[in-house]
Amino acid sequence: MKHIFKQGSDAQAPVLVVFHGTGGTENDLLGLAALISPTSSVLSIRGNVLENGMPRFFRRIAEGVFDEEDLVFRTSELNDFLEQAAAEYKLDRNNFVAVGYSNGANIAGSLLFHYRGSLRGAILHHPMVPRRGIKLPDLTGVPIFIGAGENDPICSPVETEELEQLFDEAGALVDVHWERAGHRLTQTEAEAAAQWFKINFAK
Repeated sequence: MKHIFKQGSDAQAPVLVVFHGTGGTENDLLGLAALISPTSSVLSIRGNVLENGMPRFFRRIAEGVFDEEDLVFRTSELNDFLEQAAAEYKLDRNNFVAVGYSNGANIAGSLLFHYRGSLRGAILHHPMVPRRGIKLPDLTGVPIFIGAGENDPICSPVETEELEQLFDEAGALVDVHWERAGHRLTQTEAEAAAQWFKINFAK
């Protein structure tokens, strides 16, 4: 998978695995990663699917309607890639924390839904429920930050609350941060994520 790797100054700090939104690239959220954890190594990945020329992490049938078969395949492909990247860059595979926005938050959420131990934690900006009707792996003690919009036209508050409940029931430690800026990722939301990260992952 096309990606950028930036070696951090603190080998013990969580590795930030970064996932852009629809139409983005692996460069888009490097500033966000630096804000969240300046000393972390960063693995920023570009989605392998194109929709009208725009990179995404999996196909969709319509706005808000995921191609589940492709989602499952791409999640498996991504999980394999993370294993390879950990070996290639000599990273602790058990110390990966996702940072994703929109479509990127959805693929990060899908990793949590499908693969136990795939992520030590996750910052999900405006995610949706990746899949329904499946049993989640044991997520006991996994910290998850959800940035959500009270007036998000793509991801409704009801959807956010459903996702929070599913993670809760799997044992995750979920914090939801609400804004009123639609589907946008605001500076205040980014700063809230950085503060959350400091509380949950500072030594």
